[in-house]
Formats: sequence, C-alpha cells, structure tokens
Amino acid sequence: MNNVVKKMVIFSMIGIIQIGSSASLLEASPLHNELTPQQQGGDRHDRHDQDQDRRERERIENERHEREMKRRPNENDREWHERQRHENERHEENLRRIAHDILELILDK
Repeated sequence: MNNVVKKMVIFSMIGIIQIGSSASLLEASPLHNELTPQQQGGDRHDRHDQDQDRRERERIENERHEREMKRRPNENDREWHERQRHENERHEENLRRIAHDILELILDK
C-alpha cells in the first residue's frame, strides 16, 4: 500500500509539472497574442510616422552631402578629392546610423 501511494504522488507531481509547462508555453506562443484591429492600425500609423521621419532625416543628410561635395573656391584638386573621400565616408556612416535608429524603433515595438 505504501508503494502505491508513493507512485501516485510521483505521477501526480509529473502530471502537474507537464500541465504547468504546457500552459506557460501556450501563453507565450505568438498565435495567442493576436493584435486587435485598433492595435494594428496604431502600428501602421507609427510606421508611417517613422517612415516620414526617416525620409526627412535622409533628405537633410543628402542636402548636406551635396553642399559638402561641391568644390570650394581656392581649393586644389588634391584637397578637393581628399575632402570628397572623407565626406563620402561620413555620408555613408550617417545613412547607416539613420537606418539603425529606425530598425531599433521598429524592433522595440
């Protein structure tokens, strides 16, 4: 009789553990976390705002880049090409930074 009680307790504990772990898995599953239409609409507006912000930042950076790429008075060819090389590196880094900031905003949501 003592062995039967021990086995029942052990099997009951195993069952409780399985039920608990499967319940936590179900709660964490992405299928369970569907967005309501209002939440989805908010995301669309946020993404639209982020897209507009990204475009504005890119436009400002491109205008700055164009100004910097023009040859300045009293600047020789070597200086101009060196400045262009530095400016191209800076421009690429700024565009990467803008894209990275947007990705962070998207992934944080």
